[in-house]
Amino acid sequence: MQRVQIWSEDLPRGTSQANIPGMDQLVVSVRAARTDDAAQIAHVYIESWHDAYAGILPNRLLCAMTPKGQTARWRAAIGARGREVILVAESGKHGVVGMTSFGPSRDGVLGFGGEIYTLYVDPAFYGRGSGRALLRSAFATLRKRGESSCVIWAHAKNPVRFFYEAMGGQIIAERTVQMMGDSIPESAFGWRQLAVAERRNAH
Repeated sequence: MQRVQIWSEDLPRGTSQANIPGMDQLVVSVRAARTDDAAQIAHVYIESWHDAYAGILPNRLLCAMTPKGQTARWRAAIGARGREVILVAESGKHGVVGMTSFGPSRDGVLGFGGEIYTLYVDPAFYGRGSGRALLRSAFATLRKRGESSCVIWAHAKNPVRFFYEAMGGQIIAERTVQMMGDSIPESAFGWRQLAVAERRNAH
Protein backbone atom coordinates (compact mmCIF):
# COMPACT_ATOMS: atom_id res chain seq x y z
CA MET A 1 0.00 0.00 0.00
CA GLN A 2 1.35 3.43 -0.91
CA ARG A 3 1.55 6.02 1.82
CA VAL A 4 2.00 9.79 2.18
CA GLN A 5 2.82 12.34 4.83
CA ILE A 6 0.34 15.19 5.16
CA TRP A 7 1.74 18.46 6.48
CA SER A 8 -0.10 20.37 9.17
CA GLU A 9 -0.74 23.31 6.87
CA ASP A 10 -2.82 20.97 4.68
CA LEU A 11 -5.46 20.69 7.39
CA PRO A 12 -8.35 23.12 6.77
CA ARG A 13 -8.79 25.90 9.28
CA GLY A 14 -11.20 25.11 12.06
CA THR A 15 -10.70 21.32 11.89
CA SER A 16 -7.50 20.93 13.86
CA GLN A 17 -8.85 21.60 17.34
CA ALA A 18 -11.56 19.82 19.31
CA ASN A 19 -12.73 21.11 22.67
CA ILE A 20 -14.65 18.33 24.33
CA PRO A 21 -17.05 19.59 27.01
CA GLY A 22 -17.67 17.55 30.11
CA MET A 23 -16.79 17.17 33.75
CA ASP A 24 -13.29 16.00 32.79
CA GLN A 25 -12.56 18.11 29.73
CA LEU A 26 -10.10 16.81 27.16
CA VAL A 27 -8.66 19.15 24.54
CA VAL A 28 -7.03 17.47 21.54
CA SER A 29 -5.28 18.74 18.45
CA VAL A 30 -5.32 16.72 15.23
CA ARG A 31 -2.09 16.96 13.22
CA ALA A 32 0.03 15.08 10.73
CA ALA A 33 1.88 12.14 12.23
CA ARG A 34 5.67 12.36 12.56
CA THR A 35 8.11 9.46 12.62
CA ASP A 36 8.80 10.10 16.32
CA ASP A 37 5.09 9.44 17.01
CA ALA A 38 5.47 5.81 15.92
CA ALA A 39 5.84 4.31 19.41
CA GLN A 40 2.80 6.16 20.75
CA ILE A 41 0.76 5.22 17.68
CA ALA A 42 1.77 1.59 18.20
CA HIS A 43 0.60 1.79 21.82
CA VAL A 44 -2.79 3.20 20.81
CA TYR A 45 -3.17 0.61 18.06
CA ILE A 46 -2.35 -2.39 20.25
CA GLU A 47 -4.40 -1.22 23.24
CA SER A 48 -7.40 -0.56 21.00
CA TRP A 49 -7.19 -3.98 19.36
CA HIS A 50 -6.92 -5.75 22.72
CA ASP A 51 -9.87 -3.79 24.10
CA ALA A 52 -12.15 -4.04 21.05
CA TYR A 53 -11.38 -7.57 19.91
CA ALA A 54 -10.92 -9.52 23.15
CA GLY A 55 -13.26 -12.49 22.89
CA ILE A 56 -13.93 -11.69 19.22
CA LEU A 57 -10.61 -12.49 17.57
CA PRO A 58 -8.38 -15.44 18.53
CA ASN A 59 -5.81 -14.56 21.18
CA ARG A 60 -2.98 -15.62 18.88
CA LEU A 61 -3.94 -12.81 16.50
CA LEU A 62 -3.90 -10.25 19.30
CA CYS A 63 -0.67 -11.56 20.78
CA ALA A 64 1.02 -11.40 17.39
CA MET A 65 1.08 -7.60 17.64
CA THR A 66 4.15 -6.38 19.52
CA PRO A 67 5.20 -2.82 20.40
CA LYS A 68 8.46 -3.30 18.50
CA GLY A 69 6.75 -4.61 15.38
CA GLN A 70 3.99 -2.01 15.35
CA THR A 71 6.43 0.83 16.03
CA ALA A 72 8.51 -0.24 13.03
CA ARG A 73 5.36 -0.58 10.91
CA TRP A 74 4.09 2.92 11.66
CA ARG A 75 7.52 4.56 11.44
CA ALA A 76 7.88 3.14 7.93
CA ALA A 77 4.32 4.14 7.01
CA ILE A 78 4.79 7.74 8.11
CA GLY A 79 8.13 8.07 6.36
CA ALA A 80 7.01 6.49 3.09
CA ARG A 81 4.95 9.50 1.92
CA GLY A 82 2.80 7.56 -0.51
CA ARG A 83 -0.97 7.90 -0.94
CA GLU A 84 -1.93 7.04 2.65
CA VAL A 85 -2.37 9.91 5.12
CA ILE A 86 -1.73 9.39 8.83
CA LEU A 87 -3.03 11.80 11.48
CA VAL A 88 -2.85 11.73 15.26
CA ALA A 89 -5.03 13.23 17.97
CA GLU A 90 -2.78 14.71 20.61
CA SER A 91 -3.46 16.05 24.10
CA GLY A 92 -0.75 18.25 25.57
CA LYS A 93 -1.01 16.45 28.89
CA HIS A 94 -1.33 12.88 27.62
CA GLY A 95 0.46 12.86 24.26
CA VAL A 96 -1.01 10.87 21.36
CA VAL A 97 -4.45 9.53 22.32
CA GLY A 98 -5.73 8.49 18.88
CA MET A 99 -4.76 7.93 15.27
CA THR A 100 -6.23 7.43 11.82
CA SER A 101 -4.92 6.51 8.39
CA PHE A 102 -6.81 6.99 5.15
CA GLY A 103 -6.57 7.55 1.41
CA PRO A 104 -8.15 6.39 -1.85
CA SER A 105 -10.67 3.56 -1.58
CA ARG A 106 -9.17 0.12 -2.12
CA ASP A 107 -12.50 -1.28 -3.37
CA GLY A 108 -13.71 0.48 -6.50
CA VAL A 109 -16.80 -1.72 -6.76
CA LEU A 110 -18.58 0.07 -3.90
CA GLY A 111 -18.39 3.46 -5.61
CA PHE A 112 -16.78 5.42 -2.74
CA GLY A 113 -13.77 7.61 -3.48
CA GLY A 114 -12.04 7.65 -0.09
CA GLU A 115 -11.47 5.07 2.62
CA ILE A 116 -10.56 5.24 6.29
CA TYR A 117 -8.07 2.40 6.69
CA THR A 118 -7.65 2.67 10.47
CA LEU A 119 -9.16 4.80 13.25
CA TYR A 120 -8.24 3.99 16.83
CA VAL A 121 -8.44 5.80 20.16
CA ASP A 122 -6.67 4.81 23.37
CA PRO A 123 -9.35 3.01 25.45
CA ALA A 124 -8.51 5.30 28.39
CA PHE A 125 -9.93 8.20 26.34
CA TYR A 126 -13.07 6.67 24.83
CA GLY A 127 -16.11 8.93 24.65
CA ARG A 128 -14.20 12.20 24.98
CA GLY A 129 -14.24 13.40 21.37
CA SER A 130 -10.94 12.20 19.92
CA GLY A 131 -12.56 9.79 17.46
CA ARG A 132 -14.95 12.45 16.20
CA ALA A 133 -12.09 14.95 15.82
CA LEU A 134 -10.01 12.45 13.85
CA LEU A 135 -12.89 11.49 11.56
CA ARG A 136 -13.80 15.13 10.92
CA SER A 137 -10.21 16.02 10.04
CA ALA A 138 -9.86 12.95 7.81
CA PHE A 139 -13.02 13.93 5.92
CA ALA A 140 -11.78 17.51 5.57
CA THR A 141 -8.47 16.31 4.14
CA LEU A 142 -10.20 13.92 1.73
CA ARG A 143 -12.35 16.82 0.49
CA LYS A 144 -9.25 18.89 -0.15
CA ARG A 145 -7.88 16.02 -2.21
CA GLY A 146 -10.93 15.89 -4.43
CA GLU A 147 -12.92 13.09 -2.79
CA SER A 148 -16.64 13.39 -2.03
CA SER A 149 -17.46 10.10 -0.28
CA CYS A 150 -15.82 7.61 2.06
CA VAL A 151 -16.07 4.02 3.32
CA ILE A 152 -14.80 2.27 6.45
CA TRP A 153 -14.51 -1.50 6.82
CA ALA A 154 -14.85 -2.80 10.40
CA HIS A 155 -15.21 -6.17 12.09
CA ALA A 156 -18.91 -7.00 12.09
CA LYS A 157 -18.89 -7.59 15.87
CA ASN A 158 -16.69 -4.64 16.79
CA PRO A 159 -18.56 -2.31 19.20
CA VAL A 160 -17.09 0.65 17.27
CA ARG A 161 -19.82 0.09 14.69
CA PHE A 162 -22.13 2.08 16.95
CA PHE A 163 -19.68 5.00 16.80
CA TYR A 164 -19.67 4.91 13.01
CA GLU A 165 -23.46 4.83 12.95
CA ALA A 166 -23.58 7.80 15.33
CA MET A 167 -21.22 9.67 13.00
CA GLY A 168 -23.65 9.18 10.11
CA GLY A 169 -22.22 6.04 8.51
CA GLN A 170 -24.62 3.53 6.97
CA ILE A 171 -23.96 -0.16 6.42
CA ILE A 172 -23.56 -0.67 2.68
CA ALA A 173 -21.85 -4.05 2.32
CA GLU A 174 -20.52 -7.11 4.13
CA ARG A 175 -17.67 -9.49 3.40
CA THR A 176 -15.47 -12.18 4.92
CA VAL A 177 -11.69 -11.83 4.89
CA GLN A 178 -8.92 -14.20 5.90
CA MET A 179 -6.57 -13.20 8.73
CA MET A 180 -3.84 -15.69 9.71
CA GLY A 181 -6.07 -18.53 8.56
CA ASP A 182 -9.25 -17.33 10.31
CA SER A 183 -12.39 -16.09 8.57
CA ILE A 184 -13.23 -12.57 9.76
CA PRO A 185 -16.68 -11.03 9.03
CA GLU A 186 -16.57 -7.33 8.17
CA SER A 187 -19.16 -4.62 7.57
CA ALA A 188 -18.66 -1.53 5.43
CA PHE A 189 -19.95 1.84 6.61
CA GLY A 190 -20.37 4.49 3.94
CA TRP A 191 -20.73 8.26 3.83
CA ARG A 192 -22.04 9.61 0.53
CA GLN A 193 -21.10 13.08 1.76
CA LEU A 194 -17.95 13.80 3.73
CA ALA A 195 -19.65 15.17 6.82
CA VAL A 196 -19.82 13.90 10.39
CA ALA A 197 -23.32 13.77 11.87
CA GLU A 198 -23.92 16.54 14.39
CA ARG A 199 -24.49 15.70 18.02
CA ARG A 200 -28.07 15.59 19.16
CA ASN A 201 -29.09 18.23 21.68
CA ALA A 202 -29.01 16.89 25.20
CA HIS A 203 -32.34 16.85 27.03
